[in-house]
Amino acid sequence: MSIAAIWIGLPKLRRALPCACIFLFTAVAEGQIQVDVKFKRLQYIAYEPVVATIAITNLAGRDIELHDADAQSWLGFEVTRSEGQPISLLNSENAQPPLKIEAGQRVTRQIDLASLYPVHDFGAYHVRTHVYFTDLGKFFYSGTRVFEVTDARPIWQQTVGIPTGVPAPGDARTYSLLTNRFPDHTSLYVRVQDKDTGIVYATYSLGRSIAFEQPQAEIDRANQLHVLHCAAPRAWSYSRIGLNGELLTHSSFMETKTRPRLVHSANGEVAVRGGVIETPAQSSRSTAPKLSARPPDLPKDNQ
Repeated sequence: MSIAAIWIGLPKLRRALPCACIFLFTAVAEGQIQVDVKFKRLQYIAYEPVVATIAITNLAGRDIELHDADAQSWLGFEVTRSEGQPISLLNSENAQPPLKIEAGQRVTRQIDLASLYPVHDFGAYHVRTHVYFTDLGKFFYSGTRVFEVTDARPIWQQTVGIPTGVPAPGDARTYSLLTNRFPDHTSLYVRVQDKDTGIVYATYSLGRSIAFEQPQAEIDRANQLHVLHCAAPRAWSYSRIGLNGELLTHSSFMETKTRPRLVHSANGEVAVRGGVIETPAQSSRSTAPKLSARPPDLPKDNQ
């Protein structure tokens, strides 16, 4: 190439260099914080927790702190229906504690979207999360994930009153057992609701269930629900659920010469007889999710 050709090309190169530098700076800036969101599965039951796992990677080359500033929460979500309608927060206050992340570190947080957004109606939901970095005054976004809300098949239901001596005496609670078939297993669910007001106090899985074994359900003298179901061949799961959806007791039994079963004692208590206990009784959910702030209307298929 001649010297003249090089000289003629220099202005074009000088004009291109700033654009290239701007592009490079933008790429670096956009990559300073990497945000990802994932869900454990694609399908959820109406009113059960929908837990999103948020992963945040610090690529800024220095330690950073994420915190709220100027009435802007550092962590937020964009939730839309399949038709594109945005879904608003149940409560405008969505404060998250500050988060320090060392250079190159990746941290994860789990957040129940069902406690923040009304995602109990049937259908598909699209979710994107964002992180606001105050130092740069910038938002960093994750990709969009999709989950579906459906409902399980009801197999048992019982309405009971709230006894005296317990908060809200005279009110009623309806216990429901439901099953849902996933691609590789069937799960048993419990739901506790007040059908008069439409408030659902809790919906959650009691674990895997053998489809051909009907769960046993009994109500004790305190109107608490006892459930015994077959979780695997010769393996049984026992749960005791409170009036507001609390999982008060959970344990496992193995079938030996006798099969576990629920029995009523003379004083109205319910206990498991038969089999051999495999794990001691324990509580895995001491309090029910606070869903009373949600709209009272249930999906029509539940009413």
